[in-house]
Amino acid sequence: MTLFPDLVEMVLGYSIIGRAREKGSLDIRTYDIRAYSKDKHRRVDDTPYGGGMGMLMQAPPVYDCFLDITKDLGESEKCKVVYMSPRGRVLTQKKAAELAKFDRLVILCGHYEGVDQRAIDKIGAEEISVGDYVLTGGEIPACILADCVGRLCDGVLSDPECFENESLSEGLLEYPQYTRPYDFLGDKVPDVLVNGDHAKIEKWRLEKSLEITKKNRPDLL
Repeated sequence: MTLFPDLVEMVLGYSIIGRAREKGSLDIRTYDIRAYSKDKHRRVDDTPYGGGMGMLMQAPPVYDCFLDITKDLGESEKCKVVYMSPRGRVLTQKKAAELAKFDRLVILCGHYEGVDQRAIDKIGAEEISVGDYVLTGGEIPACILADCVGRLCDGVLSDPECFENESLSEGLLEYPQYTRPYDFLGDKVPDVLVNGDHAKIEKWRLEKSLEITKKNRPDLL
């Protein structure tokens, strides 16, 4: 649910997510909130009650858009509604895994100074943030959420191992990785990775994950 569907389509039409959409592993649809405005100029915003800077997205177009999206929702279909907002809980890999279990995920993208609280309440949206900073709109955060959750869905990645052994999946940051050439400007691949001893490789990887996590994100330990 967005004021800029072309932006969302542009971001989510490429690479792994784009290919998953093409083959039917993911069904991502964009809905233009302006199409649900009753105003002849398709206006969807107005000044906030109580004063303040900027404009606020009105409740009726957002709510009507939501009703249209969910009108074909099956009784047994599990649906989750999310509003991308800097005041929400910060998105984590654990949260993404929880959202991936739903059959349908409806994402509301705010703009201007935000959305009338009544719309957020009426559609039962959980507020989620992508970080402790403020952006000009919710489209980029929504794309981040769709990418993060989408890659966990069946058929999107070639093997579950692609996301099971990576940063944050097990609570630690990922270990360093290397590929050919073996020697790059005098910097060689660690010997443990080329000796074929898988037990030692796993031990080295865990040690490096702990080391990097302690340095960059000690709060995770």
